[in-house]
Amino acid sequence: MEYKDYYQIMGVERDATQDEIKRAYRKLARKYHPDVSKEADAEQRFKEVGEANEVLKDPEKRAAYDQLGANWKNGQDFNAPPDWDAGFEFGGGGFTGGSQRHSFNQADASAYSDFFESLFGQGFQQAGAGQQRGAYQRQSGFDVKGEDHHAKILIDLDDAMKGVTRSISLRVPDVDAAGHVTTKERVLKINIPKGIKQGQHIRLSGQGNPGMGQGKAGDLYLEIEFNPHSIYRVEGRDVYLDLPVAPWEAALGASVKAPTPGGTVDLKIKQGSSNGSKMRLKGRGIPASSSNNTAGDLYVILQVALPPAGTDSEKAAYEKMQQSFNFNPRAKLGV
Repeated sequence: MEYKDYYQIMGVERDATQDEIKRAYRKLARKYHPDVSKEADAEQRFKEVGEANEVLKDPEKRAAYDQLGANWKNGQDFNAPPDWDAGFEFGGGGFTGGSQRHSFNQADASAYSDFFESLFGQGFQQAGAGQQRGAYQRQSGFDVKGEDHHAKILIDLDDAMKGVTRSISLRVPDVDAAGHVTTKERVLKINIPKGIKQGQHIRLSGQGNPGMGQGKAGDLYLEIEFNPHSIYRVEGRDVYLDLPVAPWEAALGASVKAPTPGGTVDLKIKQGSSNGSKMRLKGRGIPASSSNNTAGDLYVILQVALPPAGTDSEKAAYEKMQQSFNFNPRAKLGV
């Protein structure tokens, strides 16, 4: 996937004001509009300009895009860093293409690039209609509830196992008096309930945008993701652990110590276990919660670890094993 330098496409500096972005878009949209332009690549350039404007005209999308940094060049191979948008608070910016397309009949610019979709294809498309409804109601003089906000936060697996109260820091987009897009830090103290899983939301009432008239403030929804763990991986409410075992432990059976999120346990390895064998420890995954009264499980995946053969005696032990077993690991392959 290619990185898109939207500032280069628009021909503006990275510190351009919102008004400068608007003027640049109008100029380029007229220049490359397929109905009037004689440029050979007018249609493609028109779509690129439209996509760049879709991001840079919206303070939320622009601030999110800017936080990726300026370390990539236009056309360079790019993969969005995992959870690149974590800690970034956004409202209903959404796909605001409606306000963009009506000016220049940009109906054919609705297909965004893979780069755009990888960054803004989900989280930023939720509440665009809400913004438009809010604008209509404000003009009509109604009391309107404030817009809801959303943010993804990263917590530790241990937070979900035990429940915890902690402070989080969110980055909130802002446009200063000169028209430059900046971010402000917002610190909140939140309760993370025991048993919460990835993808669930914590709702903070009244922490969204202020309401209009006598309307109530909107809410803030925090989407939960887990920080990568050094030994565990999580799928839903279940937790997985790759447990190294010695060849003789797998072959002969053994009782070994195994870590779990709730503490170390004695685990019985069955005789004749093979690499990849799965053992289930019921109820030792993500604990039950208020919304789900069933705890997840811990799955232990055995990984047979070969001891090194660095000394003469270790090499001799392997040679004796070779002589003792009539064993061809590739027999199933027919060789």
